[in-house]
Amino acid sequence: MATLKEKLMTPVAAASAVPSSKITVVGVGQVGMACAVSILGKGLCDELALVDVLEDKLKGEMMDLQHGSLFLQTHKIVADKDYAVTANSKIVVVTAGVRQQEGESRLNLVQRNVGVFKGIIPQIVKYSPNCTILVVSNPVDILTYVTWKLSGLPKHRVIGSGCNLDTARFRYLMAERLGIHPTSCHGWILGEHAARATLLR
Repeated sequence: MATLKEKLMTPVAAASAVPSSKITVVGVGQVGMACAVSILGKGLCDELALVDVLEDKLKGEMMDLQHGSLFLQTHKIVADKDYAVTANSKIVVVTAGVRQQEGESRLNLVQRNVGVFKGIIPQIVKYSPNCTILVVSNPVDILTYVTWKLSGLPKHRVIGSGCNLDTARFRYLMAERLGIHPTSCHGWILGEHAARATLLR
């Protein structure tokens, strides 16, 4: 007996079993969701997967994005604690990590976040061995190196967001001081967060 959908629609081609431009975001905190919204707003993928250990928050964020998908090009948005949901991702954005405690330096976060990454990175590579990993978690420079080592991926497929945010801040502050638009100021901030923070003050 044919279903209503089968009666109303005639398939003209077989659906692809593997998404062609799937992106995963690991961690649905403020940074992770900002990444997800930016990805969807630019129509960068045909499937977006979200992963986090907090099930209720994960489900809520997924539903918010799904309900807004009417206005987006990405037709499939999925989420789960199980990394199987990330299978066949082309890009994986890692924003997960422990929260910085009051008075704790970013460098002191390293050991705690390395422990977190030991649970995340092997799972990513298991389900998406051909992906490129973009690390956003702090301290980003060190965790990018840790990700490269844990993943076994070639170095050109493990990228850190690095100095982009602080470079944007630096250019804005220079432009504000000079009374011009930030696009007219050029320069880069290089190095770990502590050094950059000192320079920006």
